[in-house]
Amino acid sequence: MSSSPDPALIDQPGAVRQENQLDLDVLLPWLARHVPDLPDGRPEVAQYPGGASNLTYALSFAERTLILRRPPSGTRPKSGHDMGREYRVMSGLHGHYPVPKPLAHCEDESIIGAPFYVMEKLEGIILRRDLPQGMTLEPTRAAGLCRDFWQRLIDLHQLSPAACGLAELGRPAGYVQRQIEGWNGRYDKARTEDAPEAQDVMEWLSAHQIPEDGRASLIHNDYRFDNVVLSPDSDLRIIGVLDWEMCTVGDPLMDLGCALAYWVHDDDDPELEAIRMQPSNLLGMLRREDITDWYQEQTGATIGNPAFYLAFGLFRLAVIAQQIYYRFAMGQTSNPRYKPFGPMVHVLVRRARATAGLPAR
Repeated sequence: MSSSPDPALIDQPGAVRQENQLDLDVLLPWLARHVPDLPDGRPEVAQYPGGASNLTYALSFAERTLILRRPPSGTRPKSGHDMGREYRVMSGLHGHYPVPKPLAHCEDESIIGAPFYVMEKLEGIILRRDLPQGMTLEPTRAAGLCRDFWQRLIDLHQLSPAACGLAELGRPAGYVQRQIEGWNGRYDKARTEDAPEAQDVMEWLSAHQIPEDGRASLIHNDYRFDNVVLSPDSDLRIIGVLDWEMCTVGDPLMDLGCALAYWVHDDDDPELEAIRMQPSNLLGMLRREDITDWYQEQTGATIGNPAFYLAFGLFRLAVIAQQIYYRFAMGQTSNPRYKPFGPMVHVLVRRARATAGLPAR
């Protein structure tokens, strides 16, 4: 990569899907009242195709681009897609941790049909399933990027919630048990006829939860490469972390397990490679067990049962995929990208079962 930005590598939005159109005649007056120095004129509106949960738009004025985030249409989990929470977290983190600058938040659903917030755009590279066309990373560069990626998670876990005004964001006591019970319940509520049986995994997680030791920190809860913005130059610095709707205060090792659930090696089995969502398979990237060891070295934490945290992360990811697939199966969205989430749930449940050491089904 050259030292100057390559426009071809910078993450770009595309056309807005018909079902996700914004009414600018209603939205623009609200933005003019709440966003300082809003440019005149009507912006070009585009939609980012990445992500299968919240909807993300680019509002491009002549000299400034704003990013708008809103929940999806249809049935939404009560605790999910909380735009107010995401805005509050980013407002607290800004100046302490690399996040885009939040600008305004709206709970009035009459504006665009759902709560939303707007923030400044970070111009950079976002890595999705594979590297952008024209981008290559030698193993040493991939290893460096990998360590920077995980170091940013460690930085978050070592950041004081109180220093960011976020000490009251969550309830650390009983966090692990609430997570297990909550995700078990969410899976049952999002079941479709073709969803896999997962009772054995849910019971195993309940029986093997790690006793609390008072450890608590800010946790992202969806940390992966496509929620990280890289500088568009040869340094590939992490200039921003996105998607804070599930951030809370809790056990950081649960956050580590959730992040590792996305991590697929270059020699993992084919069905896991088929659902890979980020380029963690590049030569030079650390393996899951190496990441766990490195995390312990960097933080001084002791991970007594890594399989528990990874199994939890895999099952939780299966539940999220099932919730997304449920909206497609129930006809609440026509987005064809949601259909493959059904088979993905089966893969993730099998992987969670194997990680837990349970008999295959």
